Amino acid sequence: MSHKRIPKRKAAIAVGGVAALGAAALLLPQANASQDGGARGGASTARTLKADDADDLAARLSKLLGDAFAGSYYDSANRQLVVNVTDVSGDDNNVIVQAKKAGAEVREVDNSTAELQAAARTLRTKATIPGTAWAVDPRTNKILVTADSTVTGTRWDRLESTVDGLGSGMATVKKSAGTFRTFVSGGDAIFGGGARCSLGFNVTAGDGSPAFLTAGHCGVAAQQWSDAQNGAPIATVDQATFPGNGDFALVKYDDPNTQAPSDVNVGGGQSVQILQATEATVGQQVFRMGSTTGLHDGQVLGLDATVNYPEGTVTGLIQTDVCAEPGDSGGSLFTQDGGAVGLTSGGSGDCTSGGETFFQPVTTALAATGATLGDAGAGGQQAGDGQQPGGDQQAGNDQQAGGDRIGGGQEAGAGAGDGSDAGSADGSGAADDQSGADATNGRASGTGHGSGGGNARRSGRSGLTDTH
Repeated sequence: MSHKRIPKRKAAIAVGGVAALGAAALLLPQANASQDGGARGGASTARTLKADDADDLAARLSKLLGDAFAGSYYDSANRQLVVNVTDVSGDDNNVIVQAKKAGAEVREVDNSTAELQAAARTLRTKATIPGTAWAVDPRTNKILVTADSTVTGTRWDRLESTVDGLGSGMATVKKSAGTFRTFVSGGDAIFGGGARCSLGFNVTAGDGSPAFLTAGHCGVAAQQWSDAQNGAPIATVDQATFPGNGDFALVKYDDPNTQAPSDVNVGGGQSVQILQATEATVGQQVFRMGSTTGLHDGQVLGLDATVNYPEGTVTGLIQTDVCAEPGDSGGSLFTQDGGAVGLTSGGSGDCTSGGETFFQPVTTALAATGATLGDAGAGGQQAGDGQQPGGDQQAGNDQQAGGDRIGGGQEAGAGAGDGSDAGSADGSGAADDQSGADATNGRASGTGHGSGGGNARRSGRSGLTDTH
């Protein structure tokens, strides 16, 4: 059996199709916008940069500035890197001048990186409460603490007391209307053990075999996965982490000859070629593909986020304002120019009312599993020429070199009913979240409230685990 990704990869994305079309449209004009050059309108000496270039510059300036460095973020409106620095009155080495000459916008802030990290450790010690999350927000130079709707009474009092104890100007608390749950699903629908998840990115395992990355809570929910509901298994979990230091799993295709190109299907017969793994940058625009809700976009809000799911605490995640719903866990978070950023983990809300969604960084997952991003079984990744691995050219040559855009007029909401089993999985009338007791058995595909029937992705619940 030979797969190109997964044969039924044209996932159902009719629900949320209008939003998906809007997200797809954003892939087009920005890809052609000039993102190089000097200052805009003479207002600043900061250079205009792509988000990936800004991340590289931030890494260099972090080393240059040392203890004075207090985080950075990407100003997507002006396409500039903003670097925070603490008191530099004794800057004998003129590192601030050097940072500006390197092309960054520099601003002085109150809280140092060390102080923010210490505050995060205090939260971990005193406020590890299910339904809470926190991450450093460099735009406010504070820790953003989020509490979902389950955090009430004494637990809310405990959280507020802990935040107050951090000191004025160190953290802010935000209330979320939804509840934090893991989200099972993503780009292409995959099924296993009664759960529905998503294929994130195809990779090559350390032993050279074809594999893919998905969410760790999917990997502990089932050992074998199929590309069709009740279908024969096509892949087996090799390793999985959840909860703990991440939410990722490496799943190896059972057929060693599986063709697994490095791209993300965004619907309508179109795909975005994935060229490299990239670190997330706060303020960066990102796109998420899910087998339930299709293509959506948003911004990165925080890094190294800690999320206290009912199943346990997960650290090292990316916080975003991208929406997601049941059936979207494990799926692809990527950039318009082909950077693999993350795997859908969990969050709150839905794609009608919005909410927070957290993602596992791809770079961390690759390092932990020993896998490499690229074509498994296709002789390695071809970067930058718009050619799909295995000689599969995009129809009409719509995809530009470097994966910067998908073809003009592509419809991300199309193809929803092409016979894919993905379209029916979450309307089966079964419970759409695993029981909360599953966490104690190593099955972490959701939490606590099954549905007696109906369509999970229209139920308004925030868990992204579908069962069938």
